[in-house]
Amino acid sequence: MSINLNTLPQGLPIPLDDGLAAHLEGLYLPEISLASTSGNNVDLKAISGRLVVYIYPLTGRPDVPLPDGWDEIPGARGCTPQACDFSDHFLELQQLNTMVFGLSSQTSEYQLELKNRLHLPFDLLSDHAFQLKSHLNLPVFNVGDLLLYKRLTMIVENSLIKKVFYPVFPPNQNGLQVVNWLKSN
Repeated sequence: MSINLNTLPQGLPIPLDDGLAAHLEGLYLPEISLASTSGNNVDLKAISGRLVVYIYPLTGRPDVPLPDGWDEIPGARGCTPQACDFSDHFLELQQLNTMVFGLSSQTSEYQLELKNRLHLPFDLLSDHAFQLKSHLNLPVFNVGDLLLYKRLTMIVENSLIKKVFYPVFPPNQNGLQVVNWLKSN
């Protein structure tokens, strides 16, 4: 059974702001090393300038079933459309002097399939040890036996979190939301 991961199904539940990301703006990123789909390790704190880190729960694969009840979990579905939207707006983000990273708890090897399939022009970072959860108290949820990050997007300048989009819905417009915010701030 093949799943169309590129589009959002109708009637997805809209995530509500549970306040679990309200503390993030004004915090500094911790000094941690995350594996990247480029094969390098990345310390986000060490990057000077502006970057966007969009955090997503789980990327599906076309021929692998999503976890049971995935479409009923508010904010879970839409990782592929979100990645595509950031890819579509990548040149604009570069013109705004902004680097882009996607981040999930999946391994870099797993993430590399998505990067290659979608021809993403930016790297995906693996936080399979939930270092950002530990240091920044990022929101997570469980589905079955999986612990996953809730979807959120951070705009960071010189390691300071300036803006947080949470909850992110619809995820297929998140790249455009970020571009619009950057242009007006």
